[in-house]
Amino acid sequence: MRHRLRELGLLDQFHLDSAGVDSHHIGHPPDSRSQAVTLGNGVDMSYLRARNVAPEDFHHFDLMLAMDASHHRRLLAIKPEESRATIELYLPYAGILNPQEVPDPYYGELQDFTEVYDLIARATDALISKLST
Repeated sequence: MRHRLRELGLLDQFHLDSAGVDSHHIGHPPDSRSQAVTLGNGVDMSYLRARNVAPEDFHHFDLMLAMDASHHRRLLAIKPEESRATIELYLPYAGILNPQEVPDPYYGELQDFTEVYDLIARATDALISKLST
């Protein structure tokens, strides 16, 4: 998303971050296969490090997007009642209804990471169009 917004000259209109709901990858860079696929598409993610969603995120961000239903449920469960964040699934929010979840390529092959990249890229373009209007 950050890369695409920069390409479109829209990066300064959005405040973005990435965080997870599982603690076992905290501080680690993205999977090497993810980095290989994104770098092959002109996107450098080597500077990213995993972090957990923090309670203040629910007050700091207007929209939090989950890649799958289990993460969506977990975000809803930990969302403070008085927070301003809306929590949605990424693909349906971007207008993609099939599939509704981003598949986890972790136990797959490089091709699975490529397919996930293509799906996220398509959803990202749709989401930018939706949020920029």
